Amino acid sequence: MNTATTVNEHKTTDLISLWDASAKENAASSTMSGNIVTDVAIVGGGFTGISTALHLAERGIECHVLEAQKIGYGGSGRNVGLVNAGLWLPPQNVRAQLGDAVGSRLLRLLGEAPAYVFSLIKKHDIECEPRQNGTIHAAHSLSGFEDLKRRCEQWHRLGAPVDLLNREQAADKIGTHVFHGGLLDHRAGTINPMGYVRGLARAAQAAGARIHIGATVNSLQPDHGKWILGTTQGRVTANRVVLGTNAYTDDLWPDLKRCFTMIHYFQIATEPLGQQADFILPERQGVWDTAPIMFNVRRDDHGRILIGSMGRVFGGSRGLTQRWAKRNIERLFSKLGDVRLEKSWYGQIAMTPDHLPRIYRLAEGLYTPIGYNGRGIAPGTIFGRDIAKYLSGAAENELPLPITNFHKVGFSSLKSRLYAMAFTANQVIRSL
Repeated sequence: MNTATTVNEHKTTDLISLWDASAKENAASSTMSGNIVTDVAIVGGGFTGISTALHLAERGIECHVLEAQKIGYGGSGRNVGLVNAGLWLPPQNVRAQLGDAVGSRLLRLLGEAPAYVFSLIKKHDIECEPRQNGTIHAAHSLSGFEDLKRRCEQWHRLGAPVDLLNREQAADKIGTHVFHGGLLDHRAGTINPMGYVRGLARAAQAAGARIHIGATVNSLQPDHGKWILGTTQGRVTANRVVLGTNAYTDDLWPDLKRCFTMIHYFQIATEPLGQQADFILPERQGVWDTAPIMFNVRRDDHGRILIGSMGRVFGGSRGLTQRWAKRNIERLFSKLGDVRLEKSWYGQIAMTPDHLPRIYRLAEGLYTPIGYNGRGIAPGTIFGRDIAKYLSGAAENELPLPITNFHKVGFSSLKSRLYAMAFTANQVIRSL
């Protein structure tokens, strides 16, 4: 076992997002000192990795999380903060692709996932601005509204508490008449995602998990039934390994990052707006739309408006992305007038060809849940929980999806570049 020096990872410098600055949770972690022997090594300190650690530790299984940067450094700390139910795909498409039995089980698990996330927040008293008032999938066009009507019918057949909103009802909820209607999912909600992942890390440590930051894993090799992980802070020997790196997967395991297409997603937050913005999302639902290049808007507990879309952040205070943000805020909420923008950032999303996640067995004792397609919070929490159950002896059929063998996606790098060009062009057009 190692000895550890406790450090506090919440610094005023090198903030990766607004959530990094505004989260009240301070996830105390440790740096490694010497070599480690453990049952399970977990690479990555995001939703999946920390959820896996928490649920393993609660079952009395020794585990160590190895995070190269700080807790939530990847997509978890850069997330929009929408705790959605289900997947991007309509329920009927999920069942058609996975089969009725597996598809129905996955839909049920992910339909219940927001409730589980909010139960963890309550159980561990996590300070993350939780609001379970639903989220709204907003129709950007009449065809988008027709799609939402079909989704609503499918969810109703499954007994899900969703409401189809007409244009006026959506305007009352959102504060703008721009959208043609919406689908309100009462199961969902919003959080400060960095606060959530830090709170999970605190709970995992209290349960007995060890979490190490600044520990970059640069080699991973099998050795007589065990795994040897070489890190920048020492060597780890583990019986099993979980890679929880998702869209931030690097070259640690050959070609793993080629099982998805990586795209970027950015966010911009205004300064706190006070009462002048009370008409915007008065119940604090988060919103995303049906456009092919998705757009989102939400409010935080401090009165900031956050908007975002697919792509990177370009330029500084007068750059392309800032102009895009001001133009879209004016388009949606014209009576706000000119507003100051406080913070911009972007993260990475792992998109699979069929928009479904995977659980891969890369080798004996080496697993990775991957490909959340922009829905990291609820699926990451649930997949981490159920991987922990599986490593604790649960049957494979209790996992959200069957374990499959790894396979690459053709031309993933080229697709990423093409998507990036399209997203940049969209920012240019939308900023005019």
